[in-house]
Amino acid sequence: MTEAVFRETAAEPRTQAVPLSHLSLELGHLYMEDFEAGPAHLRRHFERVRPWAEAARAGAAAATGGRRPRISTCFLVDDYFTRFSAPAEVVPMLLEEADRAGLTVDYLARESGCAVAGKAPVAEAVAGRIVEEPPPGSYGLRPPAAQTGWLANGERSPVARAPQAMKPAAVWQPPKETAARRHSVFLDVELWDDGPDGHRTWSCPFLAAVWQLARLGLLRDEGEAVLVPQPHTGTAFPDDWDELPPLLRLNPRADPFAAYRTCSVIPSRFLPVEHAVRVILDQIEVDPGALAQAAERSAREHATVPDSVADRVSYVFYAGR
Repeated sequence: MTEAVFRETAAEPRTQAVPLSHLSLELGHLYMEDFEAGPAHLRRHFERVRPWAEAARAGAAAATGGRRPRISTCFLVDDYFTRFSAPAEVVPMLLEEADRAGLTVDYLARESGCAVAGKAPVAEAVAGRIVEEPPPGSYGLRPPAAQTGWLANGERSPVARAPQAMKPAAVWQPPKETAARRHSVFLDVELWDDGPDGHRTWSCPFLAAVWQLARLGLLRDEGEAVLVPQPHTGTAFPDDWDELPPLLRLNPRADPFAAYRTCSVIPSRFLPVEHAVRVILDQIEVDPGALAQAAERSAREHATVPDSVADRVSYVFYAGR
């Protein structure tokens, strides 16, 4: 005999869907010193970005089999580690130099929004989804990332200990990358640090990993989408960064912010950070509902999306500042 099972509708977990483009194309992620260098520096940046952005667009078009790909562009401003100038001064200069290079910035994001967006503790929620990969042969001797704030892509060198009586000192052993191809490229990533006042500061690689999850449409807070674009309704920008939405839609005709895949065209100095981003993404248990939505919709559109979240992320690194 089959028993009927009744559930309250409100008890069913729901994952809010977000619209998805084929590609989220990042046109830059610059720091205070880049803006302090003035318009000429921004002009050189966008001039370097333009040919690679065009190549990324062409690649997305080829992947859709001749159909018009949905591509949105974005730019990330670091207002988390250093507050500088004001949106009223920075944003118009940024948009003017992008336009001069023939580029359109559809969405503007504040890096502080990757830490906290509105009332949503975004970074803290992502940190709670870290599932560390235990290195082969490990016995859980090292503290978890939730305790130390450090995440590795393999097995660290053992800590040297004073030898006990009649026993030899432990022999040094090198660290080992879990997925090494003959030789290891071991990386140990600092996710955050806590100040003496208890205030937690998230690291640049960790916030960059949150940024990638947002661009892939995989961020949720209790099922609700976070970092949702807000339209820019006026002509002027505020004088305070806190008055600017965490994610602003500048182009009303833009394709959706989030996408099946991302591509970032950034200076080569970001390469170590983005290596760390991949290590983090490989050990995040992404919201299963958001993953299922992206998989179902990409399959319906015949758009191939890798199972690995980290493999959905790509980069172009250009030399120089």
